[in-house]
Amino acid sequence: MNRLQFVADHQRRYGVKRLCSILGVARSSFYYWCRTAAARAARQAADARLAARIRAVHFESDGTYGVPRIAAELREGASASTTSGSRVTRSINLAGVRLRRRHRTTIPDPATAKAPDLIGRDFTASEPNTKYVGDITYLPLDGAKFLYLATVIDLASRRLAGWAIGDHMRTVLVTEALAAAERARGSLTGAVMHTDHGAQYTSRAFADACRRAGVRQSMSAIGSSADNALAESFNATFKRETLQGRKSWSSEREARLDAFRWLHRYNTRRRHSRLGQRSPIAYETESGTTSTTLSPAA
Repeated sequence: MNRLQFVADHQRRYGVKRLCSILGVARSSFYYWCRTAAARAARQAADARLAARIRAVHFESDGTYGVPRIAAELREGASASTTSGSRVTRSINLAGVRLRRRHRTTIPDPATAKAPDLIGRDFTASEPNTKYVGDITYLPLDGAKFLYLATVIDLASRRLAGWAIGDHMRTVLVTEALAAAERARGSLTGAVMHTDHGAQYTSRAFADACRRAGVRQSMSAIGSSADNALAESFNATFKRETLQGRKSWSSEREARLDAFRWLHRYNTRRRHSRLGQRSPIAYETESGTTSTTLSPAA
């Protein structure tokens, strides 16, 4: 308890002089504290209102804003000074979400040949099984470990035609995803396969796999995520809807099960706004495209 408050609470019984002497408080300090009580109470009330506003800003940002952005929000709303906003924010122990360092999955190999860009940021197709995009994304596990998911997505129906998951990023991961798409479609002859410049996609093994499947390779500009934006968007949706705010999966088994359930649901049940709120397979069925069940790589 504050010593000055103690003196105030017990002064009638013991006297101010005696209490201040025992507690080592100057009587002048006590009397000043009494004179400023009203102003102090007003400041505390203002801080309480400000704390409520700060909590609201923090909640509205989904817990992502820290001191600098909360202070900027308060300045814009003329709710408080930067100093008081920062002080109260720290006093109620609020902090923003920090972006984790991105785990890099696209590692170019400068020594390999590059394919031309046959897509040109046109992520549409007039009919299924003509244009695809491929990508690799990471699945974070507890203990700073990762699984990796390679995908092959149809640009007409947004169907996940093939995918493979593993604990590595070797070229075999993307060739397995391509093989899964070939099994699902029956044939990929004449289709375009668009990817980034990751070493897996510029490898001789992947080029050979595309050639055997009758696929024409297409590659985005180096360092431009916009040139493979559809795959990037798919990856973001997948992780947002499977992790649901968590930072990682607790185990490899949990990650694989969640991935399989979501990827199957994506193709068969998840409604897509671009497809008139139909799932990819429903869209293909109604458009008369014959196809088999999704066949992931083992």
